[in-house]
Amino acid sequence: MNPVNPVYPVRVEAELDEPLSRWLWLVKWLLALPHHLILAVLWIAYPFVGIAAFFSILVTGRYPRSLFEFTVGVLRWSFRVQYYSYAALGTDRYPPFTFGDVPEYPARLRVEYPQRLSRGLVLVKWWLLALPQLILVGLFVGGGTWLFTRSGRFDFTWAAGGLVGILVLIAAIVLLFTGKYPRPLFDFILGLDRWVLRVAAYVSLLTDRYPPFRLDLGGGEPGGPAPSPEPLTQPPRGSATESGIEPETQPFAPPPTPPESGSGPAATGWTGGRIAAAVCGAVLVLLSTGLLSGGSALMWADRNRRDADGYFSGSAPFSASGYALASDPVQLHGLGTGGPDLAAIVGDTRIRATAVDAAQGVFIGIAPAASAARYLAGVEHTTVTDLGDRGAVGVDNPGGALTTPPQQAGIWAGQASGPGTQSVAWPVRDGDWTVVVMNSDGSRGVAVEAEAGATVPAIGWLSVLLVVVGVVFLAGGVACIWLAARGASAHRARTPVPVTEGGPGDGRRGP
Repeated sequence: MNPVNPVYPVRVEAELDEPLSRWLWLVKWLLALPHHLILAVLWIAYPFVGIAAFFSILVTGRYPRSLFEFTVGVLRWSFRVQYYSYAALGTDRYPPFTFGDVPEYPARLRVEYPQRLSRGLVLVKWWLLALPQLILVGLFVGGGTWLFTRSGRFDFTWAAGGLVGILVLIAAIVLLFTGKYPRPLFDFILGLDRWVLRVAAYVSLLTDRYPPFRLDLGGGEPGGPAPSPEPLTQPPRGSATESGIEPETQPFAPPPTPPESGSGPAATGWTGGRIAAAVCGAVLVLLSTGLLSGGSALMWADRNRRDADGYFSGSAPFSASGYALASDPVQLHGLGTGGPDLAAIVGDTRIRATAVDAAQGVFIGIAPAASAARYLAGVEHTTVTDLGDRGAVGVDNPGGALTTPPQQAGIWAGQASGPGTQSVAWPVRDGDWTVVVMNSDGSRGVAVEAEAGATVPAIGWLSVLLVVVGVVFLAGGVACIWLAARGASAHRARTPVPVTEGGPGDGRRGP
């Protein structure tokens, strides 16, 4: 077997089906809806079929043929739909409603049926051994979030985000304005799709061959002939070939092209420098997704999440059986001494509290932490340490009653007291600070709905900065990928195809 490009038993082949409509991709989400509805049902059954196959392999070492055909069929159907829609946009031909292989369709998936599978390997390969691959695939198809939000072992909607989704969107915009799909971009996207499907097949127990950490670009598989849009012979209906499974008596694929015939990195044009550029570009594009999404979210919050007074705020219920509620000390150090200008970032803060008992008055005070600790020393109170699902989580401090009414303590940097909702607005200052909430009469048993907020004026410029840096990263990443793929394509175009003996249809050029 060719050590450079070994034939992998999961073969993903596609052709860029030009000419493509400039605008049809805008509505393909709607046109593909019938497929997605059917696939949603099939993917509900998919993990149960995998569980049945798991136990069959564990006991017999074989993947039942009928279950194998179902699993391959679902993957094949999903690939055709995604190739038509937003995992490639490589064709405008509507996908067929079938599990079987359709040789004339420009996107094809074939998996070699394994005669025997390891009984021991089946216990660990789909989760432990596949973990490095799943992390990479998660970045390719979901910017990382795909790994933690997918509902099943493998989700057919892999074009929802990540590097694939971004690159397809770029290709779609270029197509809209130029009428041409950039060929280097297509090669790169197909390489990522091929990687995803190889990992999907491995995780689905279809093969014991570990997916290679290798990006095989373009529509054709390495080590085999280029796909032909019109096969010379049609397989009979119901045959193993039609379902994408080669009969045991036939070889799955022709022998790989030897390295001297032009299958190595030099012949493909993917030198170390170009691979490094493509990887750097992919990292920049992935970073740009976080920057752009974060910046956009902050822009939206800056315009839609402020209250009428311009504060970002959140509220929760607080209660204490003692005489006071006190926050953990808030440490603000380095303001005005060369550190970050926290006051300019956070802006003004505001504390509000409303007694649960409408007849009960509320006192709110903000004091230096040391002064608040002296005032509450020996007083039964609760120190709030966290916020749980049902309100404040705190530590009860035993003690007695207050000796000095809160209004007369003389320690507060800001205070408010009275019936109804009380509010204290306080500019951020250097030091350690504690917020104390009590009943205005100093009585025992405090129960309030409290709210904390800040103006955070920095959100506006921070959101713009994130978006600008995200756009720069995206442009740089796309440029790196484009130049690397374009250089590889140009190299392949300049490389002469060797003349080898072979008959028609064997994928090699005859004399």
